[in-house]
Amino acid sequence: MAIPDQYDLYYDGGWHAPAAGGYSPSHNPANGSLIAHVAQAESEDVDRAVLAAAVGSRVWRDVPPLERARLLREVAAVIRQNAKELAQLDALDCGNPVRELAADSHVAAALIDYFSGLVTEMKGASVPVGPDAVNFSVRQPFGVVARVLAFNHPFLFCAGKVAAPLAAGNAVIVKPSEQAPLSALRFAELIDGLLPSGTFSVLTGGAETGAALAAHPKVAMISLVGSAAAGRALMREASPTLKPVLLELGGKNALIAYGDADPAEVAKALIQGMNFAWCGQSCGSTSRAFIHEDIYDAVLARIEEEARRFQPGDPSNEATSMGAIISAKQHERIVGFIDSAKAEGARLICGGGPPADQALARGLYIEPTVFADVTPDMRLAREEVFGPVLGILRWSDEATMIEVVNELEYGLTCSIWTRDLERAHRTAMAVDVGYVWINETSRHILGAPFGGMKQSGIGREECLGELLAFTQEKNIYISLGSGNR
Repeated sequence: MAIPDQYDLYYDGGWHAPAAGGYSPSHNPANGSLIAHVAQAESEDVDRAVLAAAVGSRVWRDVPPLERARLLREVAAVIRQNAKELAQLDALDCGNPVRELAADSHVAAALIDYFSGLVTEMKGASVPVGPDAVNFSVRQPFGVVARVLAFNHPFLFCAGKVAAPLAAGNAVIVKPSEQAPLSALRFAELIDGLLPSGTFSVLTGGAETGAALAAHPKVAMISLVGSAAAGRALMREASPTLKPVLLELGGKNALIAYGDADPAEVAKALIQGMNFAWCGQSCGSTSRAFIHEDIYDAVLARIEEEARRFQPGDPSNEATSMGAIISAKQHERIVGFIDSAKAEGARLICGGGPPADQALARGLYIEPTVFADVTPDMRLAREEVFGPVLGILRWSDEATMIEVVNELEYGLTCSIWTRDLERAHRTAMAVDVGYVWINETSRHILGAPFGGMKQSGIGREECLGELLAFTQEKNIYISLGSGNR
């Protein structure tokens, strides 16, 4: 496995030590071992990087669109050539299993290829104004944009989230999660020299780094993948400069199963939709399951067997089906949810604690945990756990169930299970979310808009709309003069 050679800040086409000399340790969640000390960017570093990116953005925006696309496809080729080592690095750094992370590099490369193919779709429009003038609009990049990323898909977010803004002609500054920054640094090493200086930058650091980027007057747009609380904080920092934001935030997502659904398929979907391979650390996890009373007991009878498909283990082992929790703080928070669910009267079906394997005792592990007989007033039914804990609720009246599904502040995804097509469409229209699966969970479709409603985010990604979000529309009116007729 190739770990980064550099742990400093990458901007202006080179590596720079942090101005204040600060470095922070990065640990392996699987065993607590120290991996490296990583630079912490502060406001002075952010200012230097942004000014360099501003220069780079003026070069990059003038590169013809098809040439930008060609260069980005070269970046995608580098990713595919190094996909295995990048997955191994993420497994070491964030604790997710390497066999799942192997797909992340290829998804990131596919996103870059996808947006490279859309560079000629950044079109304006013409408006007829009569024979004496021409009126049309064009789309132009913002200039310098920043993307603040989460820890659960470190490399996928780093490489995949720069695809749209780079294709649109912006310079991009990435701030990876301080909990899993290593693959972003390795990415900078791998593509160093492929793009004009200042076009792509990596600033490692904590919340203060993200806040400095959001507040900087020369950062024209900022986006975040993270919690709703982090999104609100970033908006506050961005508000004095009135910069647009793109936010992909958390969710307390529902899986709804009607009485005509196959209990075996629903049980499988409950476990699959929870993304237990990622320890439930996924914004799209369907962590609230609403099961109709007609199939409730039949579904519960199959849950433990389905959950056994995911067993915590060494994330670097190709055989591991479920990894480790990202940090001790998050582990403690998840255990708190488990304790509160028990105290409030939920029935534990499986899991609820660390695995018995003593070889894993030094790591941050929790078994797949499922509670039944959860009620809407319980903490487990109302707050995002971001961990491997599923709550199952019984329902009988559709209108009441939909009301409960919609009453929370979140609105990211929903999975609906029924054999009745009319019912499926009716429910899909009724739930207040941005992305719906019918008889499916978790799957993302390239080109389909992904994003949330309410406190789950602003804007859509993985589609043409994401590319256009990183452009500004300018109207141009040309007077032809009456003497030319």
